[in-house]
Amino acid sequence: MTSKERFKTIFEYNGEFDRHPTTHYGTPEIIQELMDYFSVNSHEELRCILGDDFRTIAPKYIGPELKKYEDGSKEGLWGERYKNISYKGGEYPEAVYLPFKDVRDVKELKKFRFPSADWYDYSNIPSECERVKDYIVTCGGAGIMDFMNGIARCRGVEQVLLDIGLEDHVFLELMQRRHEFFISKIERILKAANGKIDVLHIGEDYGSQRGLLISPKSFDLLFAPKLKEYIDLGHKYNAKVMMHCCGSCRDLIPRFIELALDILEEIQSDAVGMDTKELHHEFYGKIAFCGSISAQHLLPFGTIDEVIKAVNLRKELFAKGGLIIAPDHNIQVGTPIENIIAMYETIGSLRI
Repeated sequence: MTSKERFKTIFEYNGEFDRHPTTHYGTPEIIQELMDYFSVNSHEELRCILGDDFRTIAPKYIGPELKKYEDGSKEGLWGERYKNISYKGGEYPEAVYLPFKDVRDVKELKKFRFPSADWYDYSNIPSECERVKDYIVTCGGAGIMDFMNGIARCRGVEQVLLDIGLEDHVFLELMQRRHEFFISKIERILKAANGKIDVLHIGEDYGSQRGLLISPKSFDLLFAPKLKEYIDLGHKYNAKVMMHCCGSCRDLIPRFIELALDILEEIQSDAVGMDTKELHHEFYGKIAFCGSISAQHLLPFGTIDEVIKAVNLRKELFAKGGLIIAPDHNIQVGTPIENIIAMYETIGSLRI
């Protein structure tokens, strides 16, 4: 089966697929380590070996040059700056300049430049879709919507959490501007693709390790209407909509279903309330899942046998469909290569 055929079948819940679809998430260091292990020279070659069923297409950026600074930081779309911060074994880009940190009045936002969907050239979209037509063709990513993380990188995490509780007008305006930019950009991608995109990928982290970061009331008031717009937009162009959401979001899953979300991505099984068996029991057939293989404990610290057991459990529970088996986040530095290989081999996607 092609990746596209495999993907369509898991929503039919008849079990008539050759294996469960999968995708690979890993830090740049892990990707390089795997490339070295398999003696390949490109990320694409690695994805083929691992059997990654997804391919993302995107328009070309033609907007204003994003600046680089003497301290090594780089400008983001919203005027924020990122710098690679080292940790043992690798680096992560962190926001080191927050342009909206001290903004207290909506009127102050007039002095800032905001991104536009016109900063992109969409003419490459048809050919990109054709190039990867046998895969699960996606557009967007976990940073689309992403009001909490995205605005926090421009305003600060603590401030954003306060903003949500207080329904701060600056935050609400930033949400609206972010929403208008992304919804316009995504619609232009979907329109250019003319029905050839299988998945609109969006994201928002509503959960922590122990529970929700926001109340269901705040979700319904501030986030649900905008989420519904993305879901309706994807469906308008015959695409499934997959939302990335880290942490414990179980209490919101019934609302996601009411809003017609197709796929909930990550399924961080180590978070409270996100046990795969329980999610299967409660929501099987109502919403599909992607992820669920722990990148926090199982893959870095488990045995090969434990990894195999975890994958086989998911294959048994979702034997008729409804699950894309994958890591529940980027595989981190220090994770044994043998465990990663065991995961993909047990899924049935490894091509060596």
